[in-house]
Amino acid sequence: MEEIRLSPLRQTSVKSSLSGRSTPRGTPRVHSGRTPRRGHVGGGAFQLFRSSRLVYWLLLITLWTYLGFYVQSRWAHDNESKVEFLRFGGRPRKDVLYVEKIKGMDAVANENSEALVNITGKDDAGLSKRTDVSLIKKDDGASRRSLSSKQKTKKTGRTSRSKIRVKQKVSKEVIETKDLDDEQDPQLPLTNATYGKLLGPFGSLEDKVLEWSPHRRSGTCDRKSDFKRLVWSRRFVLLFHELSMTGAPISMMELASELLSCGATVSAVVLSRRGGLMQELTRRRIKVVEDKGEVSFKTAMKADLVIAGSAVCTSWIDQYMNHHPAGGSQIAWWIMENRREYFDRAKPVLDHVKMLIFLSESQSRQWLTWCEEEHIKLRSQPVIVPLSVNDELAFVAGIPSSLNTPTLSPEKMREKRQILRESVRMELGLTDADMLVMSLSSINPTKGQLLLLESIALALSERGKESQRNHKGIIRKEKVSLSSKHRLRGSSRQMKSVSLTLDNAVRREKQELKVLLGSVGSKSNKVGYVKEMLSFLSKNGNLSKSVMWTPATTRVASLYSAADVYVTNSQGVGETFGRVTIEAMAYGLAVVGTDAGGTKEMVQHNVTGLLHSMGRSGNKELAHNLLYLLRNPDARLRLGSEGRKMVEKMYMKQHMYKRFVDVLVKCMRP
Repeated sequence: MEEIRLSPLRQTSVKSSLSGRSTPRGTPRVHSGRTPRRGHVGGGAFQLFRSSRLVYWLLLITLWTYLGFYVQSRWAHDNESKVEFLRFGGRPRKDVLYVEKIKGMDAVANENSEALVNITGKDDAGLSKRTDVSLIKKDDGASRRSLSSKQKTKKTGRTSRSKIRVKQKVSKEVIETKDLDDEQDPQLPLTNATYGKLLGPFGSLEDKVLEWSPHRRSGTCDRKSDFKRLVWSRRFVLLFHELSMTGAPISMMELASELLSCGATVSAVVLSRRGGLMQELTRRRIKVVEDKGEVSFKTAMKADLVIAGSAVCTSWIDQYMNHHPAGGSQIAWWIMENRREYFDRAKPVLDHVKMLIFLSESQSRQWLTWCEEEHIKLRSQPVIVPLSVNDELAFVAGIPSSLNTPTLSPEKMREKRQILRESVRMELGLTDADMLVMSLSSINPTKGQLLLLESIALALSERGKESQRNHKGIIRKEKVSLSSKHRLRGSSRQMKSVSLTLDNAVRREKQELKVLLGSVGSKSNKVGYVKEMLSFLSKNGNLSKSVMWTPATTRVASLYSAADVYVTNSQGVGETFGRVTIEAMAYGLAVVGTDAGGTKEMVQHNVTGLLHSMGRSGNKELAHNLLYLLRNPDARLRLGSEGRKMVEKMYMKQHMYKRFVDVLVKCMRP
């Protein structure tokens, strides 16, 4: 048989074609233990799918996780007012994002635990809605079970021992997170007593009318100022004692924003996160140090200056100096309280910090007197840096600010503010003749809201007596006049004339006194004091018709625009400074305040406002001042105009930061 030779190329081809086989083609198969392949058609794709199944599962899990984070992010950031409304115990529904959309709302208080407001109304579809809004937050150590815990405990059929464990676990979690909890318990029982209406906030209406929102603001730094030159590329740590929507935290937040806009690096250390400003800090891109211990100390050591914003910061300052003994030389302490208990808390470290900063002359004198009594020698002379009206409020008030543009000039903003005033007053159910008295602050005895309600009751009582006297006088006068002039005419014509005269008198007396109180839901509200106020309202049923409430909010331009008179009724040593006082003046409101503290420095009696004595002895004076302003609209305008001029001259942003330059020069590292 002739031998067949294969070329190298052919051999390679044969080898390649037989790769993976143990016998040549055509050789009979021998039984083997390998599982024979099933149909070869599509077999390769099937095997690929089986081998890649894990990859597909991983892709599916990744997609699901991404969708979850996306939904959560949209919930947290797309609608900030949703979170703000939840801050007061509401539900995250689009139809209740703003309380101004709800009509006919009745406030209700819980007599057993917390004071609540029950709001009922109708949405655009005519469906009845109900929302529970807390007036106050318990500040004691008692733990409360959350709604979800109650529902889970009720639904599960666990043994009594298991239920006890669940209760103990929930109680422990509530105690540990007490400072971080911003929600109210929505299952507390409600009573049927009416205490007034809760209205606002009006942020959405404000944005619509003004066609501008604070969210659109950019840096407001004065590039040519000494303040900008000193803080540029420097590091600052700002110490917040809490994040409530009150004067001290808001002022520190605005200082942080100004430092950032001027090119500084800012880190915020927050001692207690209770309150509603965390979201606003995030929006303003203010970095919050997660830890208030070791990490915050290391951050402060690297800073050029540490600015503490309250006397309550004593504990952190003490711990920081124990950790870093030389740290006191880089701390400027901006103290915004003026009561003896705050001094007693702060006195152990007052002589260790570089400088004390006060808000007013009266506060400075008071603290220096206490230091002398306690033989405390300060390291340097204190500096007075009063607060100011921020750019956003000045912009809406029609005062020239860094936010003005050619299309949004001060004159244009004054026109828009008038439209905003009319819109908000319509939502509040007010007429042009009504006088709205407003007081925005945390609800506690030092702010004197109960005394204000008592004064309002006195004023309304006097107003009612005056109306009765006028009615009787008009009837008597008209009867005598008609009987003398028309003795021979029919009695029907006489009665018609009397009726028309009385109708005209009623129209002239339609002017009413209304009061708007805030701040509902503030973490600084005192439970017992709120109950006293609600108890007083329940005993004076007619008074509740003149009282309205509004939640704590940073969107106050609409409220100032709608008001006519602002009352600061601080008790004790009086208001330390009164940020809301100068804000009200900037909007041309007549200010009525107590004759003490920082209020006395800003309000000149019968020039920029009216003053009255503190305590219940001052109630009659306050009622008299309110009636005077009610009867004399021209006097309100005159006082408001003079107050506005003083604010433009002394209490604008540039005035505050000009004084802050002195602090920076003396305290900041070279």
